[in-house]
Amino acid sequence: MNRYEMIYIIDTGLEETARKELIEKVSGLITANGGEIEKVDETWGKRRLAYAIDYKTEGWYVLVNFKAPAELPRELERNLQINENVLRYLVVKLEEKRSAVKPRPVRPAAPAEEAAPAEAAAPAEEAAPAAEAE
Repeated sequence: MNRYEMIYIIDTGLEETARKELIEKVSGLITANGGEIEKVDETWGKRRLAYAIDYKTEGWYVLVNFKAPAELPRELERNLQINENVLRYLVVKLEEKRSAVKPRPVRPAAPAEEAAPAEAAAPAEEAAPAAEAE
């Protein structure tokens, strides 16, 4: 099962009881199709829209985090598109963060320390006779 995040905007002209029923209907749709709801967040509440949608300037925002099979987002979008009280919606698949950095190879500490001073001393000795020759 994949993790998803969905946000949808409900028309503010809808009464509170009808809005609660719509939220329950969407949540029920997720669970009926094999999904598990992690969180329903209504704390965003009523906000002004960036631009008018169907001559409406405000909307009620609802954020839902859930786990579901891959087919469920398409069914959710189909149902939200049909509902006239939903102004906009967006369903996004959440990716697990993976480390793109490869671990460093383990180098033996003793040989590297011994080789470094010997290499540093050799160029210094070669540079000294060159300076005397001039």
